[in-house]
Amino acid sequence: MLTVELDNLDRHKNSVIGYSPWKTITQEMIQAFADATGDHQWVHLDVERARRESPWKSTVAHGYLTASLIPLLNQQVIDVQGKSASINYGLNKLRFPAAVKSGAQIRSKLELLDVSRVDDQRTLATYRTTVEIRGGDKPACVVENLAMYVRS
Repeated sequence: MLTVELDNLDRHKNSVIGYSPWKTITQEMIQAFADATGDHQWVHLDVERARRESPWKSTVAHGYLTASLIPLLNQQVIDVQGKSASINYGLNKLRFPAAVKSGAQIRSKLELLDVSRVDDQRTLATYRTTVEIRGGDKPACVVENLAMYVRS
C-alpha cells in the first residue's frame, strides 16, 4: 500500500499506484446486492438455470456490484494522508468488458491520472481503476473514478 501526503499526491501522476488483494465474489454477495437493488434477474440468482442457459455457465455478479466494490478495493491500495474526508465525486467512462462469475476473484489495479487543486480546502484526483478477474483475459470493469479530498 502506498501512503502519501495529499500535498505530494501529484508526484504519482501517470503511474500505477498498485494492486489490491484478491477478493472472492460469492453467491451470497450477489444475492444481497440483488435484494438491495431489486435487480433479481435469473442470470444473477438462478444457479441451475444459469448453468444450463447462460453464456458463462454460471451466475454472474451485477456490473454495478463490481463497480460498488471499487472503494473497498482501492482503499487497500492507497492511503492519502492530510485530509479530513475522501468523497466519491463520480465516475467517467464506466465499462464492463467481462462478467464476474460467482466464486471468481477480483482485484483492482489503481492508476493516478490527474490531481488538481479545486480551492484551499479541496483537491480532485482522477484515477483509472481496472478491476481484474483472476485468470481472465479481459477486465471486469474499467473506470475513471474521481475522489475529492477535503483538507484537514
